[in-house]
Amino acid sequence: MLLGLNHVYSTWWFLALLVLFGTSLTVCTFRRQLPALKAARRWQFYTQPRQFEKLALSAELDRGNLDSLQPLLVKRGYRLFLENEALYARKGIAGRIGPIVVHAAMLLILAGAIGGALGGFLAQEMVASGNTFQVQRILEAGPLAANKIPQDWAVRVNRFWIDYTPNGNVDQFYSDLSVVNPAGEEIKRKTIFVNEPLRYQGVTFYQTDWGIAGIRVQLNNSPIFQLPMAQLPTEGGARLWGTWVPTTPDLSAGVSLLAKDLQGTLFVYDTAGQLVNAVRPGGSIEVNGIILKVIDLIGSTGLQIKADPGIPLVYLGFGLLMLGVVMSYASHSQIWALQQGDRFFLGGRTNRAQVVFERELLGILEKLEHEENKLADPSA
Repeated sequence: MLLGLNHVYSTWWFLALLVLFGTSLTVCTFRRQLPALKAARRWQFYTQPRQFEKLALSAELDRGNLDSLQPLLVKRGYRLFLENEALYARKGIAGRIGPIVVHAAMLLILAGAIGGALGGFLAQEMVASGNTFQVQRILEAGPLAANKIPQDWAVRVNRFWIDYTPNGNVDQFYSDLSVVNPAGEEIKRKTIFVNEPLRYQGVTFYQTDWGIAGIRVQLNNSPIFQLPMAQLPTEGGARLWGTWVPTTPDLSAGVSLLAKDLQGTLFVYDTAGQLVNAVRPGGSIEVNGIILKVIDLIGSTGLQIKADPGIPLVYLGFGLLMLGVVMSYASHSQIWALQQGDRFFLGGRTNRAQVVFERELLGILEKLEHEENKLADPSA
């Protein structure tokens, strides 16, 4: 399709949107978030009483001193700065760093998405037990994916099998895979199943499907030979595989064998389409005057093969995103104090959790007044 709606995430216009979004985040970070952090880290002192009038929360006391205030602020986690008779305290600077971490995380996620679209590929293979294959059936590939497609190693399917439930349904299917070099020497081996893939050199092999590749049979005392089985079209989504077994040397007569799984019964039909008999793997029946023995069925494993060089960046980005969101919830609180003659001024502000900060500041004032009362009347 012209707009690539069948593969949106790798189209040029989608990648252009990601670049545009990333550029916008970068500009916002340098023009707004970093200056806000720089301003939050810069301490400033209020040296005039009128400056406290600008604060939403402020108080003027007829007594008080910085020496009594400092331990109250330290106990609540504030960092203190002193200059003559003025004090500045702050806490929660992580709340200002959080948005920057969020932006950096989103940029990493965008970079990972672009890297995966340009340098990754997706393939599918259906391989019979005992066969060795190289990745060839590429469904999607980015323009830089050529170096990720395996060329100097292959994968051998040592064995494929299925576990069934007591009522005959598929419980789980497994593939015993080996990564081999061009000489056929095993490099890595692993048994995979759904949600437990094989990973090697940035390429991941997922277990996604299964089928019946062939059947091994014997006629009377003939050598055992193998015939391919093909999946047949059916109604209702049922899966069925079939093959034709010749029963005469000139191939003029034979029977059809149908199977729906690797453990169940095979149904035998003649050339007229009439059911002749049924047989299980390992069993034998008489057809057309000969003994047909079914040795076993050969399963095939369906593998989805994927390489995405952007995955580490995406995972790192999501980790930083969660960290940045948590950091952003921290309130950046600031408190100013000024001791001028017999007057004491105290005020503060915060960027969120206003009620909590108001209660904290009122608690500091109550403690401060209590300490001053004790100093004024030691017997109290």
